[in-house]
Amino acid sequence: MSRSPSRAPSALARNSPSRLAIPTTLRRPPSLSTSVLAAHPRQRHPQPVRCRRRGRDSDSDDAVAVGQLDAGDEESKKTLRDHLRRTLKTRPSRELRTQSQRRRKKIDSDLSYSPDAKYTPREYFVLTDAGKPVFTSRAETESDSFTTTIGIMQALISVFIDDHDKLKCINAGNTRITFLQRTPLYYACASSWGEPESVTRSHLEFLHLQILSIITASQLHKIFERRTNFDLRRLLNGTETFLHSMLAKLEFDLAMATSSLHCLKMDAVSRKRVADALVPTKMKDVLYVILLAQGRVVTLIRPKKHSIHPADIHILMNTVHNPSIYNSPASASWIPICLPKFNPSGFLNVYIAFLQREDPPHSEGSTISSRSLLDAADSTALLCVSGGADFETIRGWCESATQKLIADGSLKSLLDAAEQADYTVSELGIPGLRHFVYKARAQVQVTFPTFEDPYDNLTDRKRLVTLYQTLHDAIHAKSGQSETLKLQYIRTEKECVMGWITQPFEMYIALSPRLPKSAVIGAANAVSRWIKKEESRLFLKDAPVF
Repeated sequence: MSRSPSRAPSALARNSPSRLAIPTTLRRPPSLSTSVLAAHPRQRHPQPVRCRRRGRDSDSDDAVAVGQLDAGDEESKKTLRDHLRRTLKTRPSRELRTQSQRRRKKIDSDLSYSPDAKYTPREYFVLTDAGKPVFTSRAETESDSFTTTIGIMQALISVFIDDHDKLKCINAGNTRITFLQRTPLYYACASSWGEPESVTRSHLEFLHLQILSIITASQLHKIFERRTNFDLRRLLNGTETFLHSMLAKLEFDLAMATSSLHCLKMDAVSRKRVADALVPTKMKDVLYVILLAQGRVVTLIRPKKHSIHPADIHILMNTVHNPSIYNSPASASWIPICLPKFNPSGFLNVYIAFLQREDPPHSEGSTISSRSLLDAADSTALLCVSGGADFETIRGWCESATQKLIADGSLKSLLDAAEQADYTVSELGIPGLRHFVYKARAQVQVTFPTFEDPYDNLTDRKRLVTLYQTLHDAIHAKSGQSETLKLQYIRTEKECVMGWITQPFEMYIALSPRLPKSAVIGAANAVSRWIKKEESRLFLKDAPVF
């Protein structure tokens, strides 16, 4: 590691984006609808909002004056689009550009990392290209402010689309509104956490994939080709819990943040014995057999010519752990699901069975199930994904495989390992080390210890995860940086963090801010050596194929 630590160039300093000056008449008390328009509603004069756009006008600063409009009806939205289209190409004066540059410099420094972020809940919106709301993370959806927010979002996006351009994000003070277009749906996320743009964009992508797991891409396009103003909420009714649980996972799931899998820590011999018992034989149309425990992958069995994308596994895990599946009174579930990375236009069938220790004999009249006392994320589940296999055939095979695991003691070994799967940084014995994330790049798998003091409360944990995301974004140049980095180091008042990428791994570590850089690099090397020693237990290697 000969290269000295350095900071990544700001992604926001590359281009000189458009600015939207929003009048005071559109402002309301602080809420998402106002954060879309203004960062400081108490100021007397309109606060310029910074937009990143991609296209032919990306090198100029343009001022937009929006009239006093009510975006609640179609005519007002059309007027808003016309105003924006006429004024987007208006070049501001030299004085205005100078002020914009000073303001942009301040915004860049604020958005790279904000130690004073309050971590208010992010807000997510899904709407159709006709402006119909589909989903929101808001609890209240009947208010005028919600309707206004949806209308303004649709109007802004459509202006850029009509100009053969894309609206990527709006920066308003410490709030960033990120947009993602997946026709016929638009996605938006408002966040003041200070994370890079690529983070919320990946959240929106996962939200899109979760919707495609319920309604395939081909179904979506056919529906909106016939009726452009179709209300998609009718088809998604009852599935909102899947979307909410996905957004909850995205806040802290470091495997999803690094596009990888989190595997259960387990003895390699025991893992292989479990996997061998689950290899399907003489069954057609079986694609994947996946065993999950504690929300982590135990083993993954697949055909020789098939692989599976990590995003599809996260979709499966989010589906399996949903209360509507886990709390079902049936002994097993058989549900259709679309895995968008495998085939976004078709459904597969997944058989889900939850495994548990043999129930001790209950007293007469007792009907308590041991499974009902467990949390879904702590459960052990067997998944069999198939194309057109018969339900009875799949169920018969899964039941026989489960009995085999019980008979040879493999299930007991698995459940014992699941109860002891967590580990702490104290086991490494590295002075000053507080937390780390290690990704084995060849296996596309990640491992990390539990969150302990000083990250045992949500605020500090959110701060650390945001710092990890900042490092990951800089190292991979995900927000448009000019180049990738091999090493990135950030020091704050509360901790210092470092990201380091090599050919076999990438690592993100958090340590005491009092440590010198030489000690940080020494700690990173020590973590790498410990992982190398424990990798047979931490990672899934040489999984069987059929």
